[in-house]
Amino acid sequence: MLLDTASLYFRAFYGVPDSVRAPTGEPVNAVRGLLDMIARLATEFQPTEIVACWDDDWRPQWRVDLIPTYKTHRVTAEPSVDADPAIEVVPDLLTPQVPIIREVLTALGIPIIGAAHHEADDVIGTLASHASIPVDIITGDRDLFQLVDDSRDVRVIYTGRGMARLELLTDATLTAKTGVTPAQYADFAAMRGDASDGLPGVAGVGEKTAAALLAEYGDLDGIVAAAADPGTPLGAAARTKILAAADYLTVAPAVVNVVRDLKLPDFDARIRPTTPEQAAELERLSDRWGLSSSMQRAREALAALV
Repeated sequence: MLLDTASLYFRAFYGVPDSVRAPTGEPVNAVRGLLDMIARLATEFQPTEIVACWDDDWRPQWRVDLIPTYKTHRVTAEPSVDADPAIEVVPDLLTPQVPIIREVLTALGIPIIGAAHHEADDVIGTLASHASIPVDIITGDRDLFQLVDDSRDVRVIYTGRGMARLELLTDATLTAKTGVTPAQYADFAAMRGDASDGLPGVAGVGEKTAAALLAEYGDLDGIVAAAADPGTPLGAAARTKILAAADYLTVAPAVVNVVRDLKLPDFDARIRPTTPEQAAELERLSDRWGLSSSMQRAREALAALV
């Protein structure tokens, strides 16, 4: 089970009231919400291993170099040449909870894996593409739909509609949902665009048109080639739109496609019995931050898998 960790703790933050506080008054709603998610996911899907995939770089410069608008709306202020990298807009009450989340995940025995200059999506892409066992990807990010692969037992458990309405995506359910195959999804996303990621897409091309073009021409290269060839039966309106977006479509695939070949550190993600040292640390964290029932549910759910 690969957790798109930031996607989940943001959802937890907004899903649990910020009146949920530690005994000393600090907000812990995201921490408790994430623990409850882990308990729910572990109980329902019964993984043998869990990895918390991490954004070591939430907005890699190499993606921004290709599409300058990439995640621009999430930036507090564009950095100057000599400044630190752009800082992501994170709610004030969430920021201090992130180190606590890291402490809790570590104490639970869940490895936190990131990669320099890459997002959690790229870590997930690499692990899912090279796993020797079935994989469930837990995310609210549609970009990761491209990793669905029945032949390798890779599924996405999509949290976009909330934890009460999880969507389990396989090849067939993804195609039924979007009209494209997993292999076509990145091209589909590039054409459609995504305001939440600052991807402009092809002006005038929505999901239905993108899916229809992919059904006809197979992939983005085929669509661009058809637009450039006046002898193809591509409609005049679609041809004009594709040609107008030629520069964007040249770079978009490199931004939208997740990286699948990162060199990652060695780790052991097997769910194992809690050691006395771990138990003591979990008790300390639970008492310090008032995690009580949420911590207990997560510990019991993981213990049931050993």
